[in-house]
Amino acid sequence: MKIENITLAYGNKNILKDANITINPGEFIFLIGGSGSGKTSFIKMLIGDLKPKSGRFFVKENKDVYSYTEKELLAYRRSIGVIFQDYKLLKSKTVRENVAFAMEVSGYKDSYIAQKVPEILSRVGLLHKKESFVETLSGGEAQRISIARALIHDPEIIIGDEPTGNLDPHNAEEIIDLLLELNKQGKTIIIATHDDRIVNRLKRRVVTFKDGRIISDKESGGYEL
Repeated sequence: MKIENITLAYGNKNILKDANITINPGEFIFLIGGSGSGKTSFIKMLIGDLKPKSGRFFVKENKDVYSYTEKELLAYRRSIGVIFQDYKLLKSKTVRENVAFAMEVSGYKDSYIAQKVPEILSRVGLLHKKESFVETLSGGEAQRISIARALIHDPEIIIGDEPTGNLDPHNAEEIIDLLLELNKQGKTIIIATHDDRIVNRLKRRVVTFKDGRIISDKESGGYEL
């Protein structure tokens, strides 16, 4: 990913101004910053939900993501997996049904879904919970299902917006350990977080947002605001 002079705005109000950053395949990056710093809008731009006011955003080829055709943008969105703080699960469905439903709406055939769902649940360590309803799960287990759904297209890039925000320290560390394992398998991981303990423990690349700008970008960084 390459972001060049990106400015993001809602109406006439700039939320992020003149952002420049390159994210290489296989990196594990934390995005930190206070409320209103611009990092959540930055994530929306990365996942194809917020068109920049100005600047350019490239992924692989020399073509701005926001100049893609509708078909190309859909293909791009399928190349990323997104994890949210509030899980976004269907409480009336089981663990298996939640993952299967995400595949159904994406147009996969029933035979492929039946084969793939157990594989994905196994990857996140929840195959034994496949017939459990979401409301019976712990917060950490629910977030694992959210990660499972993010893996249905076998994405190259996984983006998390506060994925540990609703979890206790133990469950938060388990989720980060799962993301680290996916990173070892070659996936690019981009995580927005307020969790200083995890950032300081891992000492990965840290990009800091403040007042609508990227103010630092450090390898082996810590949580410094």
